[in-house]
Amino acid sequence: MEKFMFIFQGGMSSSEELSPETMQQSMNKWMAWIEQLRKAGKYVAGEPLMLGGKCIEGKERVITDGPFAEGKEVVGGFFIVNAENYDEALALAQDYPDFDLDGKVQIRQIMKM
Repeated sequence: MEKFMFIFQGGMSSSEELSPETMQQSMNKWMAWIEQLRKAGKYVAGEPLMLGGKCIEGKERVITDGPFAEGKEVVGGFFIVNAENYDEALALAQDYPDFDLDGKVQIRQIMKM
């Protein structure tokens, strides 16, 4: 079994105009998806991320506020899942709740160390 990271971009994390009812409906979809993955033994971990943050870069280790990106590029959170291969990981990602909010999922295999 391999581990994959789902990196969630855009979607609800970038939609500031959502009504409380729409936000609750979206959260219900997220919780149902997590439970579905858990019951199947696929869910390992995951967390939403706060907006903003800090960046450190270069030899001088310059610290700046950020990362700042367009709403559709904001990374809103991640999951770690178990899957046999990329095909299974892609199948597991099909239920991502924020596709309807123009969100996307980046899927990356985690390297074994």
